[in-house]
Amino acid sequence: MAIEKSLSQAPQGLEELADTQPDLSIEIENPDSVTLDDGSMEITIEPGKEVDDEFNANLAEDLDEGALTELSGDLIGEYDADINSRKDWLTTYVDGLELLGLKVEDRTEPWPGACNVYHPLMTEALVKFQAETMMETFPAAGPVKTQIIGKQTREKEDAAERVKDDMNYQLTDMMPEYRPEHERMLWGLGLAGNAFKKVYFDPSLDRQVSMYVPAEDMVIPYGASSLQTAERVTHVMRKTKNELRKLQVAGFYRDVDLGEPFIDIDEAEKKIAEKLGFNPSEDDRFKILEMHVNLDLENGDSEDGIALPYVVTIEKGSGTILSIRRNWNPDDDLKAKRQHFVHYGYIPGFGFYCFGLIHLIGAFAKSGTMILRQLVDAGTLANLPGGLKSRGLRIKGDDTPIAPGEWRDVDVPSGAVRDNILPLPYKEPSQVLNQLMNQIVEEGRRFASAADMKVSDMSSNSPVGTTLAILERTLKVMSAVQARIHYAMKQEFKLLAGIIRDYTPKDYSYDPEVGDRKAKQSDYDCCQVIPVSDPNAATMSQKVVQYQAVMQMAQANPQIYDLPELNRQMLEVLGVKNIGKLIPTAEDQKPKDPVAENMAIMNGKPVKAFIYQDHEAHIKVHMGAMNDPKIAQLMAQNPKAQLIQAAALAHINEHIAFEYRKQIEEQAGVDLPAPDDQLPEDMEVEISRLAAKAADQLLQKNQAEVAQQQAQAQQQDPIVQMQQQELQLKAQEVQIKAQKTQADIQLDQAKLELEKAKIESQERIEGARIGAKTVFDKEKLQADQLAEGTRLGMENIYRNKDLEIKNQQTKRNTEQPKE
Repeated sequence: MAIEKSLSQAPQGLEELADTQPDLSIEIENPDSVTLDDGSMEITIEPGKEVDDEFNANLAEDLDEGALTELSGDLIGEYDADINSRKDWLTTYVDGLELLGLKVEDRTEPWPGACNVYHPLMTEALVKFQAETMMETFPAAGPVKTQIIGKQTREKEDAAERVKDDMNYQLTDMMPEYRPEHERMLWGLGLAGNAFKKVYFDPSLDRQVSMYVPAEDMVIPYGASSLQTAERVTHVMRKTKNELRKLQVAGFYRDVDLGEPFIDIDEAEKKIAEKLGFNPSEDDRFKILEMHVNLDLENGDSEDGIALPYVVTIEKGSGTILSIRRNWNPDDDLKAKRQHFVHYGYIPGFGFYCFGLIHLIGAFAKSGTMILRQLVDAGTLANLPGGLKSRGLRIKGDDTPIAPGEWRDVDVPSGAVRDNILPLPYKEPSQVLNQLMNQIVEEGRRFASAADMKVSDMSSNSPVGTTLAILERTLKVMSAVQARIHYAMKQEFKLLAGIIRDYTPKDYSYDPEVGDRKAKQSDYDCCQVIPVSDPNAATMSQKVVQYQAVMQMAQANPQIYDLPELNRQMLEVLGVKNIGKLIPTAEDQKPKDPVAENMAIMNGKPVKAFIYQDHEAHIKVHMGAMNDPKIAQLMAQNPKAQLIQAAALAHINEHIAFEYRKQIEEQAGVDLPAPDDQLPEDMEVEISRLAAKAADQLLQKNQAEVAQQQAQAQQQDPIVQMQQQELQLKAQEVQIKAQKTQADIQLDQAKLELEKAKIESQERIEGARIGAKTVFDKEKLQADQLAEGTRLGMENIYRNKDLEIKNQQTKRNTEQPKE
């Protein structure tokens, strides 16, 4: 902190208090290292360091030897009682180790060289379980994923991504022993039904470790329900004399003389070593009991006589207590027991210890081994039979079997050779016995969920739901086991994450892709680490079939599914790397200008609208591109034109939604909460009422603006202009018609007057015409009479003339014959 003058007045009475306190002097060894640029000094004080050292001290250093001896005797007695409580479980486990066939030995019963093969039922189920579970719980990308606690924000998502990367980096690179220890744990889990992980900070490695502890080395009262509620948890360890001395010199254990190691090997340890091919007598290490117990020590920790959790370490051979340490957090007022172990269980039983493959299918494996040996021995006897021969029969080299194609000399005392030899009636291997063995083995495999599903029994045209139902039925037991492993791994990762957060430096040892690289501890506080395995699916094939079923449903209703996210999850199940580069999502996008967004949409890349953008400008640019005839003509030739258009419309809808939100905020006069915020009920109701008023105002405003725009648009519309011209022409026509009608009326009146005048004139004319006609008729009559008289005279003249001509012609015709 920087030491400067106070800007506010000191509280009253501070001077008197300062007078009663002793003078405090601070000596700085290197003043230049704490002097800042402005001349002030920065001093870092580590409070609580002495308190922490006192809290973590070895309490055994302060107790007298008598109390330590009495405590050691009590705890070792309780340890022996816990050993006896699990005796039956341990005996079954130890006897079943022989069925693995890991130790090859020559049998002498029923004869030397008899078949010593073990049926691989047990080993097959164990190896298969280990391989499948290892691939499921420890994929190549790492075994850890994260889950955000509380409200999801962009900052928390970035922090969770950094935590996931860091945890996977720690488990795969910084902890090279984790994967081998995990594989050993799975082997022990499937075999014994129980396996344990011990999670702690190793000062010698300066990092966290998670070590596998075999079930036989963890002693818990058989009646306990869990490690959290167990009255005692004892970890049996073996340490060499040099390893123990290092811990004593470092101050972790009391520096007492333990002498030479005392070989303390119980019957279970001896049988386990013998069945696995080891010699237990060569183990010259100390046997250490690390007991997590509740004690009421006379050291002032418990004021009301309640036993508190401690970790007591005892050397078993001499009964010497090496250390006693508090087993709760210093800042925990409840003084709850800290957990250092994680229990993995296969199939839960009646007590604390679970059942493994040895307990479940050990009898099947033993029966299969017995029948298999009988079949092999029957074949051996049938191929190389034995029998009885007479005492006097001598065969050259009768101490060796006869090779194929070999003939030997025989000295027969009397009679034929067949009379001196009686072969025993050995039978060929029994088919019934072989069928019985196959039946037993098949039942054992089915019971252990190790049987292979026959793909040939399934039709290639079977629906995905039918295939999924068959897988669920076949893998139901294994799915339950995987769910228990998932739960235990979650507890283990929780312990590891706590150590990484508390003990590692605040800075990352590598640069994370997102966010501040100095935010490690704050990152771990906003999320929790969980296994990447899926407790609802035991194998990859089951997951793939599940996603195929979802894919088929998505094809029927694609509008309600997030297809990119669905495909991303499918690729994660398949173990594909760099999924973000193969299928980029909108959440990974950065803000872009509208032209860049149009380019991304045309190239089939995802785009995203952000709340602060000018959405009206973006909408105009996007709509301009969609309505551009040249672009539309070129895009029509693209086979993905419909998808591109759908993506463009979806992106435009995002901008429209944000623009609507902005207008509602302007009408309401307040800023609305973020769209993803989870609102309290009263706040949501208040915002709804406020938004309802703002929406009504916005509706009226938009309706008025749209009406005005429509009116303006109609004024500029050529069709409307033509319609207006037509209306004008029609109005002119009406006016002209009216004028014409008026003119017609006047004309008609004029016509009437004219007609009247005409009639009067006609009447006068008619009178004159009649008078004139009378005269005319009279004159005409006279003329006609004159003309008629003239015509008649002319006709008489012409008639007389014609008669004269005819007479002359007749006269000539009469005169010619006479000549």
